[in-house]
Amino acid sequence: MAAARSALASAGRAANEAVSFVVFMLLDALEVLLCGVYKVADYVAEGAWRPCYCSSSADAAAPGGKIVVSERGGSKVVSMLSSTKLHLEDISDTLYTRPSVLASAAASASPPSSSYPRPCGTVRASTPVTTAHSAIVQILRGKAGIRDDAEHKPYPSPRWSDCHCANCNPADADRLFVHVDGPQDGGATEEDVLFIHGFISSSGFWTETVLPHVSREARARRRLFAVDLLGFGRSPKPADSLYTLREHVEMIERSVIDRYKVGPFHIVAHSLGSILALALAVKYPAAVKSITLVAPPYFPVPKGETGTQHVLRAVAPRRVWPAIAFGASVACWYEHLGRTVSIVLCKHHRLWELAFRVFTLYRVRTYLMDGFFCHTHIASWHTLHNIICGSAGKIEQCLEVVRDQLSCGVTIYHGSDDELLPVGCSYAVQSKIPRASVKVIDGEDHVTIVVRRQKELARELEEIWDTKRT
Repeated sequence: MAAARSALASAGRAANEAVSFVVFMLLDALEVLLCGVYKVADYVAEGAWRPCYCSSSADAAAPGGKIVVSERGGSKVVSMLSSTKLHLEDISDTLYTRPSVLASAAASASPPSSSYPRPCGTVRASTPVTTAHSAIVQILRGKAGIRDDAEHKPYPSPRWSDCHCANCNPADADRLFVHVDGPQDGGATEEDVLFIHGFISSSGFWTETVLPHVSREARARRRLFAVDLLGFGRSPKPADSLYTLREHVEMIERSVIDRYKVGPFHIVAHSLGSILALALAVKYPAAVKSITLVAPPYFPVPKGETGTQHVLRAVAPRRVWPAIAFGASVACWYEHLGRTVSIVLCKHHRLWELAFRVFTLYRVRTYLMDGFFCHTHIASWHTLHNIICGSAGKIEQCLEVVRDQLSCGVTIYHGSDDELLPVGCSYAVQSKIPRASVKVIDGEDHVTIVVRRQKELARELEEIWDTKRT
């Protein structure tokens, strides 16, 4: 019986790989077609050719290529990065280095050779240059306020392919949407709690689940903050942002920590939010009282591998099954297909929400749909690559700082049935921070670990907050 099951499992994996190869090869072809469609559509709607990350050119100055400029004599890229307080290391190479299925198969079948063509986005180490893909330069120009190039007009915000409703385009474009529970006067509280949601979500992930079950006693002593991250929910969605780790953290600081004069605080974060939580903990080591991570996306990088590419393949393995892996693969590997999905779902999210409510006879709350639909493609695309993939090296450093320089408690929750991020991610965090406590919840997945055990998690969080640690 065991041998039969093993053979059946092997056959299933082989079938999954074969079907996946064909499906993603077809999606590669569709991506090329959509690239041309959107170039024409953008020109008609916005009056300019828009660069994208599809180009494999390593030194083309035309839109869609890769701009390479010498550091000697100063460069526009360097000045734009300086004026926008960004660095090239904030930007993940997975934005523009995503080989097709056939190219990946050919590369894996070929022995390493110095004559093998370099992947898109790489430059020889001996060349003293600063590099930036032209799609990045396009966004930097708008962020730096450069308006002197008629051929490269800044992106309008919102773009024609984005939703134009008031919720998606708040009047205050300088601060995030923040839900606040508890005393408004920070001086009347002992400490605060910051809740950070994950990818393609919103503050509703916390405010509609855990926060209502936090006890009155805990609320009396603490303010509870839940934010919509930059580009998601009811927060601003600038078209001229690269949605880097630095930008996300600075917006949380400006919108919560500085605005509400936050003192000692606890952090509770889900999925992608765990990366932001660790970055905040490193920046405020004396203020953080505890860190609670739910399904953190941490993939240790083997020696000799590029961290960003390793994480990309781990999060998005280009498989049709399980379904959540297929969705992650489409979101990570296909810029234009992802934009198509965004137009269908996000641009028309009010119609989908209404249809869902009518279909369920208004019996089902739609906060998860609100989080899933209320974002722009520019926000989701860049956040996915620059935070999850691009932070491969940064999260390693953050974990070491938390281990060596912070004394706060670290608690990690993970669902045993999580098909997006395996339980091994949490144990990998524990291997870096031995004092961390890992709690695996049987039968729960990436989302239900919170939404199906709201009362239990609220009670456990209160115990964490009340625990005195040295």
